[in-house]
Amino acid sequence: MLNRWLDIFTLEYLVKNSISMIFYLLSIWLISSHLSFSAVVRINLTQKSKVLDGQPFNLAGSFERLEGKIFFEIDPTLKENRKISDISLAPLNARGKVAFSSNFYILRPTSSSKRNGTVLYEVANRGRKGMLGMFNLAKGSLDPRSSSAFGDGFLLNQGFTLAWLGWQFDIPPGKKLLRLTAPIATEGENSITGLVRSEFVPNKKVLSFSLADRNMPVVYPALDIDEQNPKLTVRELTDGPRKIIPRHLWKFGQLKNGQFSVSRTHIFLPTGFNKGRIYELVYPAKNPVLVGLGLAATRDFISFLKFGSTEEHSSLNDLDKSVKRAIGFGNSQSGRFLRTFLYYGFNVDEQQRPSFDGVFSHVAGASRGSFNHRFAQPSRDAHAFMNTFFPTVVYPFADLPQFDPETDFNEGLISHYSQGNAIPKIFYSNASYEYYGRAASLIHTSLDGTSDSLLAKNTRIYLFAGTQHGPASFPPRKTGTVNLPNPNNFRFLMRALVLSLNRWLQNGTPPPPSQYPRISQNQLVSLKNLSFPKIPGINLPQRMMRPYRLDYGPKFQSERIATLQPPKVGKAFQSLVPQVDRDGNELAGIRLPGIKVPLATYTGWNLRHYSLGAPEELYSMVGSFIPFPINKKDRLSTGDPRLSIAERYDSRSNYLKKIKTEAIHLEKIGFLLNKDVPNIINQAAILWDYLVTH
Repeated sequence: MLNRWLDIFTLEYLVKNSISMIFYLLSIWLISSHLSFSAVVRINLTQKSKVLDGQPFNLAGSFERLEGKIFFEIDPTLKENRKISDISLAPLNARGKVAFSSNFYILRPTSSSKRNGTVLYEVANRGRKGMLGMFNLAKGSLDPRSSSAFGDGFLLNQGFTLAWLGWQFDIPPGKKLLRLTAPIATEGENSITGLVRSEFVPNKKVLSFSLADRNMPVVYPALDIDEQNPKLTVRELTDGPRKIIPRHLWKFGQLKNGQFSVSRTHIFLPTGFNKGRIYELVYPAKNPVLVGLGLAATRDFISFLKFGSTEEHSSLNDLDKSVKRAIGFGNSQSGRFLRTFLYYGFNVDEQQRPSFDGVFSHVAGASRGSFNHRFAQPSRDAHAFMNTFFPTVVYPFADLPQFDPETDFNEGLISHYSQGNAIPKIFYSNASYEYYGRAASLIHTSLDGTSDSLLAKNTRIYLFAGTQHGPASFPPRKTGTVNLPNPNNFRFLMRALVLSLNRWLQNGTPPPPSQYPRISQNQLVSLKNLSFPKIPGINLPQRMMRPYRLDYGPKFQSERIATLQPPKVGKAFQSLVPQVDRDGNELAGIRLPGIKVPLATYTGWNLRHYSLGAPEELYSMVGSFIPFPINKKDRLSTGDPRLSIAERYDSRSNYLKKIKTEAIHLEKIGFLLNKDVPNIINQAAILWDYLVTH
């Protein structure tokens, strides 16, 4: 049985097996250096299997898959745990501990001698496993079993141990999604009540809407469907005035097969919700989940993999000998999770040991998330036109402390660590979209946007110039946007960077220097000062994400309890966007060959199509792909100010030669792997053929 050694330390095991207390105490003494304050108390292994029937992955050999459930207990009185929202109101077990559990999933080389010493842990995005798709160029899968789910095997070929853990409590059960099982906070025998806010923007006229976000389960149903206090409002702009929809005009419920049905998880408006409008419901609910335990679970799982048992009966025993370091990787929501993890000081476990040695936060912008406050909804995120006033894009933004004269706060993302070794080496990578939709400039500028700020010694920031949140498929197709979405593929950069971060941890080899736009070099400007070319038929965004100082009430800062919903909105912070060249392509950041040798304009922004409503607003997470005219005749006939493809390149081979030169340059400076140079050239060839011969 996996981790049978852990069962020795449970009272249940002692009773069932009549093991003497003497042996119990002796066992504790023998391994006290590893377990004296261990939060991991039991592991149930549900499956151990070969990956792809034992297929070898380069020198790393074959891989094995470990799936199961891990059980935690933490001491609510320890300072490392008191940062968890409502931890003092959590139910306690017989040992005076707070108990919770998570699903886990591990892929590792079968032979411990072939592991590279690094656990690459992905914070599961809404319960999913995504890093094989990101780094392996694989087809996404919740349960990778086929060859297509492992792509080209990149991460496995490197000998990484890959790990995932459920940290989010509101994940629907089943479907191979990873989730956290966490207790509910109570005040003695009394339920806790409070205000919950739900926001939604319909893309077509509908009669009912779920209180949940992104089709997640509604974990905070309305307390009383007949309650008159819930307030439903509608507004046209994020920061526009709210218009109250009278309570008698709407109900808690939904239509099922054309029939109205009462529901505490939906609202129904007989006259319909209009497309392109922001609807917001504030309502009473009860039974807040200890959401912050997801942060503790991540911390303690990683510490367990690095510092856990040396007892011979553990099936994970050899991890203790092979795992020397851990990298936390997060994409989008998961990247925001890691920034939140760092901010609250969770990179120190109960024994004052650092969990992650490196953190790779991707496309998080300046955001964190609703991961550690009462009635938190982890799936909620903030965008320029939706969910803006959830506690996501909130101060502090940068690693080092920045004084805010409006609030008298002086904080940084990593300013809560008293010991230097607890601060990991950090990569922040962002697409261009994050500057428009997640205020990414604030991670490296002053709060008023007038000057560049210093970076922490072990922090690197990388902008992938001319990219959207995640590259669109090719050929691009419109999906509710005015312009074609942006297919500029940055995944090859991610492959080089993850190896660079690992080398930095492994032997101290410094990674490539930060690449991001500077105010001092006129590379970062306000939206109104963006020098975008006047391309016929292309409208520029008029609004972008504006982070505000938000007041959720007097208890939010100290106890993380929101008593004001919606929050009181104060003065905005100043966010900026990357300046562009005469083609509309960004000047700074890591410029892929397709940006240096372009066939099109690639932006981090796109607009909502008029058919969805709100046509002047940003379409969330999508950029634009605006091809150049094919030849001079086309350019002159349309009035396009950008040179045509034929005027730039005399032949396909000449174009590809230039692409190769730029790809080799990226390789030399550490942003591209040699094996990916041909991939870049091949992508460019496909694009040429699509545009020129299409």
